[in-house]
Amino acid sequence: MIFVAKIDWLFGSRYIKNSVESKRPTFINMSTLHHSKMLIAAIAACILCHIAQAVDIDSKGYVAYCPCMGRFGNQADHFLGALAFTHHLDRTLILPPWIEYPYRQPTSNQIPFDTYFQVEPLREYARVITMETFMKDIAPELWPPEKRIGFCYRYREGSDCKMKEGNPFGPFWDNFNIDFESYAEYGLLTYSTHVPVVKEKWKQTFPVSKYPVIALAGAPAAFPVDRANVHLHQYLKWSDFINDQAEKFIAEELPKGPFLGIHMRHGSDWSSACKHVDEERHLFASPQCLGYNFEYGRLTPEICFPPEKLVKITIKKMVKAIKAKSVFVATDADPLLEDIRRALPKSVKVVQRTPTEPHVDLAILAKADHYIGNCVSSFSAFAKRERDVAGKPSSFWGFDEPKKTKPKKEEL
Repeated sequence: MIFVAKIDWLFGSRYIKNSVESKRPTFINMSTLHHSKMLIAAIAACILCHIAQAVDIDSKGYVAYCPCMGRFGNQADHFLGALAFTHHLDRTLILPPWIEYPYRQPTSNQIPFDTYFQVEPLREYARVITMETFMKDIAPELWPPEKRIGFCYRYREGSDCKMKEGNPFGPFWDNFNIDFESYAEYGLLTYSTHVPVVKEKWKQTFPVSKYPVIALAGAPAAFPVDRANVHLHQYLKWSDFINDQAEKFIAEELPKGPFLGIHMRHGSDWSSACKHVDEERHLFASPQCLGYNFEYGRLTPEICFPPEKLVKITIKKMVKAIKAKSVFVATDADPLLEDIRRALPKSVKVVQRTPTEPHVDLAILAKADHYIGNCVSSFSAFAKRERDVAGKPSSFWGFDEPKKTKPKKEEL
């Protein structure tokens, strides 16, 4: 056995390989071998440098939280608030998995954040790291089991936050084998860390030196999302896993030409929720169409739970307005496909993606030429925000184009 010298000089033509083609000894150019070793060492150093950078510990601390309120739409609203909270507090946000509740399953599932969304675009606004990476590469050194402190608004029993009691709280933290040694309450502090005095109070009360990780029982955010944080949706970009499915569906199932995307909430649970409509109060995501101070109107039963007749009339008008070739339906209940088809010209295709997948549905709705959503639904709100970022038109069931209401005259 002999060695034939052939070294690749930065992708050149020489390299080393074993050969048994000849029994004659072939000598290696030692100068070439020396350079190849230097090249290999340099590449190894670069790799190690990259790894070191990837797991650098943020000396300014971290924020973790359980997205334990509601389903995806609510969790997304809370996420934008948590992103703003952590950004202004100048810590790194630990991106939590999304919590899902499979039908007839006794517990919840935790889906890694980057399954649905890209991480890198978020770094244009804030320092972030996935919870999986944090627990694997940073927690063993910075946040070992004996130093894990849980945070809650108010203690529930003595000095205990009960952060793992019930579903999804227990399954969420157990997914990462997290138990808490002690707890801290922050009841006197608000989440408005964009206000300098609030930010400083958080830093003084919970200094990084003692609290490198602020692990919250719930999201440090309001619901629905604060008006000041709506713009942060621009940093939420679908993962290739979701976007590719949406693009594939549009290419294969929808005819070429404009299409209308609609989201309907009309299940029995939604019907019950809409019974609480009060024109003096907001309900769920209603500020998205009514305005945070009701500057665009008041909530009505038709806005929350539009009757089927209104739905068909609205679809028919919009299909005509944009000359739509198809209608894509996203819903949590009966899609009313046949009823919608009968209300439209036969040339217009009406489709629903089956089996339905909420995130892919949202990605498709974002690409529609026009979108009609439910003003009260946080799921509808997600699609509306994404479309606003792209400058695409949207409207709502039972709600006319927004016109600022005139202030009422005070009577003397």
